[in-house]
Formats: sequence, structure tokens, C-alpha cells
Amino acid sequence: MVGNSRAAKAGMAKSGRARRLAFGLAALASAAGISACTTGDVFNLQPAVDVGTQTSGVPQYVDAWAPAVPQYSGMQTLVPSNPYMTAAYPRMDEPLAQGNQLPAEEIDCRNDLRRLGVIYTDIAHIQNGGQCGIDYPVKVSAIGSVQMKPAATLTCAMAASFATWTKSELVPAARLRYFSGVKAIHQGSSYSCRRIRGEGVLSEHGKGNALDVMSIELNNGKDIDVRKPGLFAFRERSLLNTVRADGCSYFTTVLGPGYNYDHRNHFHFDIKNRRNGYRACR
Repeated sequence: MVGNSRAAKAGMAKSGRARRLAFGLAALASAAGISACTTGDVFNLQPAVDVGTQTSGVPQYVDAWAPAVPQYSGMQTLVPSNPYMTAAYPRMDEPLAQGNQLPAEEIDCRNDLRRLGVIYTDIAHIQNGGQCGIDYPVKVSAIGSVQMKPAATLTCAMAASFATWTKSELVPAARLRYFSGVKAIHQGSSYSCRRIRGEGVLSEHGKGNALDVMSIELNNGKDIDVRKPGLFAFRERSLLNTVRADGCSYFTTVLGPGYNYDHRNHFHFDIKNRRNGYRACR
């Protein structure tokens, strides 16, 4: 009886030590796991490139310049990019280093931006390999009092064309129909390295010459979605038809809802260099 009691006590002591050892090892592993997973602020992840939000979801998107990166689905031709897919890509919106000399035409263009009241930042040269990139990009955060959400990475020429259209067409059209100024333009994609689906041709987004507009927010709180308005949305329909048609005077390409499925939820504007002054406005 005494022998059995002593053996039982010894077994219990060994079991207790084993449980304490296992608990200590588990705690150590947990701490190691936490330190390995919290190297950044996961609640404030930012896209590596200013490309806006995903707005469509169909066939597979094939990136033109990074074959080593896993492919992502849900992208379409000329459809705004998914910001989360760029988190693994190197950042391309670093400020322009001081002392870098701009060509004369780029200096003149920036003078135009200032005259138009554009709030922008010069950022470093973007080169993703192949034809993708912008030599002298700017990051536009506002056009006068009209905010750009999120800020758009563009060539200076595209920024100037878009700012001129905004001040000359969009803002007056909104005041005429809604008696309100424009508070913000919500864009879905500015610079983004990709090809036109089915053509193998580099999109103007890959040159910084294109911008996709998703919605227009007015000072009176009205948010005008670019998608085809309802049958009785007369003022909204009039505004969207007007700014879309007038865009042909400022851009060489204007595509939007009704053109095809890919453009059902945004206006695509670009300044593609076309032969004989041809413009594609649809």
C-alpha cells in the first residue's frame, strides 16, 4: 500500500512537471508566432502603387511586367486595379530627389498645373520593365477645391488635361444642374501596368495617360455614381451625358457605361496619341 502510494505521488509529480514544461513551450511558441506576424500595422495597409479600388470581377488579369508574381483574378481590360494585389510590389511613389532636372516641356506643364490650381507632388521616375512607366510622374491630390480620392499618379500632360476638363466642364455642369460645387472625384485607377485584354497592347494606364472616374461627390452631399442612372434620374443622366460628351474635347479616348461590360461602372479618360487626330468617344 505504501509502495503504491509513493509511486502514485511520484507519477503525479512527473505529470505536473510535464504539464508545466508543455505550457512553457506553448507560450514560447505563441510569442514567437506573434512577433513574426506583426512586423507592420495590418490595420493600415496601403497599396504599393496608387491604383485605386477594384471595380469589377471577371476574367483573369495577367500583369504585363511581373511574371514572377502570382497571377490575380478579377481584372478586366481597362478596369480599375485591385489595390491589394500591389502590396507585394515595390513602392513607386517616392518623392522626386532634389536636384533632378526636368525638361523644359515638363516645367511648362507644371506651370500650367499651378495656374489650374492643381495640388500635386513630383514623384520619382517609374519603370516597371518593358514599356510600362512614367518618366516624370506627378501625384495629384486636388484640383482647386475638388479633391482627388485617392490621389492619382499620372503624366503631367494627363493631369493638365483632366484638370482643365474638371474646371471647364464638370464643375460648371454640376452647378447648373444641382446648384452645388464638386467636392471630390473618386477615381478607380490612374497609373497601372497592364495590357488591353485580348489585344496584347499596353493600356494607357501603363503609361500614366489614363484615369478612371467612378463617382462624383458634390458639396451638397449628393454622390453621383457614374453607372447608368435610372429611368427617371433626369438631372443625373443629363450631367453624365454632358460631361462625357464634352470630354471628347479634352481627351482622345472617352469610354463609359453602355460601351461594353468592362466599362459599366466608370468613365475611362485617356490622351492616347492617335493617328490623324482620331478620337474614340463612346
